[in-house]
Amino acid sequence: MTLDNPIGIMDSGMGGISVLREITKLMPNENYIFYGDSKNAPYGSRSTEEIYHLTSDVVDKMLDMGVKAVVIACNTASSAAGKRLREKYPQLPIIAIEPALKPAVISCPGGRVLVLATEATLREQKFATLMEAWKDRAEIIKMPLPGLPEFVERGELDSPELRKFLMGYFSQLEGKKIDGVVLGCTHYPFVRKVISELFNNEVRIFDGAAGTARQLRRRLHSINMISNSSTPGNITWLNSSDDPEMIELSKKLYKIKLD
Repeated sequence: MTLDNPIGIMDSGMGGISVLREITKLMPNENYIFYGDSKNAPYGSRSTEEIYHLTSDVVDKMLDMGVKAVVIACNTASSAAGKRLREKYPQLPIIAIEPALKPAVISCPGGRVLVLATEATLREQKFATLMEAWKDRAEIIKMPLPGLPEFVERGELDSPELRKFLMGYFSQLEGKKIDGVVLGCTHYPFVRKVISELFNNEVRIFDGAAGTARQLRRRLHSINMISNSSTPGNITWLNSSDDPEMIELSKKLYKIKLD
């Protein structure tokens, strides 16, 4: 293993590109492999065991390609598989994203925080433990959004259909004032602008991408595995889907402006 070995970043589809963007901003001289499992997306409605095996298969593929660390850039996969994969590969740095509930609650004390995520993320023990730790600091509302990742997988980031889909869920809040919104799925930052507009741009929005990037850098630094290259690294794009458009869409999502 050398300092120039790539860092593997996986997602159930293309949502993890929102995490990749933060990681490459922080560590531009590293090499990366991004693997989107679009063939098996979405993970959010699958059983815990199914999600574990799908995630494990992707990690095995990336290990065969010589990665020096793995980022599970998918909240669903992190919740269902992160702990077990660390036990399976104790020598491999595995960074697993989690919903940014802590910073949201700290920033909105005594307020109302809406957590948007997949059904699987919200049902797993990992989120239950996180919520238990912060439930006394704010009113926390869980809202699964089955179907939203598919909009992103199609490259549909703002459309009347997307807005209608989201409003159908947000109408369940019955006019309650929301102070903070947690984007608990890595696909969701790609529709961040639309979500903000549907709350009249009056909410603070949080996601875990930047924190995951910092954790990856800390972990690599602790084992002296940060690249010492002075030139920008490269990204290898892989996807389980046979559709070549998936790679082109991945590159497009990597480059678009989200704010």
